[in-house]
Amino acid sequence: MKLNRISLFLLSTHLIFALIFASCGVHADSSGFQLDPSDEQQLIRDLRYLSSDKLEGRKTGTEGSRLAINFIEQRFDSLNLSMFGDSYRQLFNHTNLRSGEEFLDAVNLVGYVEGTEHPDRYLVITAHYDHLGIRDGEIFNGADDNASGTSALLAAADYFSENPPQNSMIFLAFDAEEQGLAGARWFVDHPVVPLKMIVMNVNLDMISTNFDNELFASGTYHYSYLKPIIESSAEHTEIDVKFGYDSDSWPQDWTMASDHGPFHANEVPFIYFGVVDHPHYHQPSDTFENINPQFFVDASAFILKAIEQFDSNLDRIAEESGRF
Repeated sequence: MKLNRISLFLLSTHLIFALIFASCGVHADSSGFQLDPSDEQQLIRDLRYLSSDKLEGRKTGTEGSRLAINFIEQRFDSLNLSMFGDSYRQLFNHTNLRSGEEFLDAVNLVGYVEGTEHPDRYLVITAHYDHLGIRDGEIFNGADDNASGTSALLAAADYFSENPPQNSMIFLAFDAEEQGLAGARWFVDHPVVPLKMIVMNVNLDMISTNFDNELFASGTYHYSYLKPIIESSAEHTEIDVKFGYDSDSWPQDWTMASDHGPFHANEVPFIYFGVVDHPHYHQPSDTFENINPQFFVDASAFILKAIEQFDSNLDRIAEESGRF
C-alpha cells in the first residue's frame, strides 16, 4: 500500500505545534494520510467480502468463519507478514460461559513485521473477525462489527509491510470476540512473545457506521500520556476524533467491552478506536449497504496515521507505562 502525504501547514504553524507537543515529549508530525484510490478500493472490497452473505455472519466454528480465516490468511501471506512458527494460526478451544456452547479449534490469526530499530519491542494491532452468524434464518453480516476493523487491520498490515516501523508490529485478527473476548483472553494467556515485550495495543472494532463523522479514541482516561499523540495525529484528519467512554462517568464504559480489555487487565496500555452504538448494532441490518463508506475510508486513514505516531513515540510510551 502506498499512502500520499497531505501538504504541510505553513512552516510557522508547524513549528508552533512542534513546540507544543515537544513539551509533552511527543514527536509531532502535522502531515496527514490520504489513501490512494487503489487502496481505498481494496479497503472497501475487503469489507464488502467479509460482510457478504457468503460468509454467513462469520460465527466461530462455521463454514463462514473458515472462509474468513482463509481470506485473512491469504492476505497475510500476500503481504509477506512474518509468522511465529510455521503458521499464522493460533488454535484454541473455548466454552461460552453464558450459553454453555463449546467451540473447538477456534482460530486467531497472527502475523508480524519486524521493527527496524527495536525488533524485540512490540506494538500489537488487533481486530476481531467473528460475528453472530445466522439466527432464526437471518444472517447477521456484521459489516461494522467487525468486518470494518478487520479490513482496516489488513490495510495497516499492507502499509507497514511496505514501510517497516521502528518497532515490531503484530497484526492479530481475533476469533470468538462475540463469545466473551475469547480470542483475546487466549492470546494474553498464551502470547507469541512475552507480554513484557508488548508496549501497547491498538484495537479496531466498529469504525465504519457513523453519520456524524465521529470516531472515539477510548482509553486515555487510563493512559493520559497517549492523548497528545492522538491529538497530533488528528490535526489534518477529515473526521472528528473524540475521547471518552473509558470510565464510569460515561453512559457506557468500554474499558472491557472489546479485545483490548484482556490487554488492559494485564497492564498493557491500549487505545480502542470505535463508533458509538447505532441502530444496526447486533442486528441483521448491519450490512455493507448501511455503512458510511467515506467515513470508513477517512477513519482508516487516520488510524494508520495514529499507529505510525504510536510507533514513533513508543520510547515515551514504554517509559510512561513502566514496561521497559
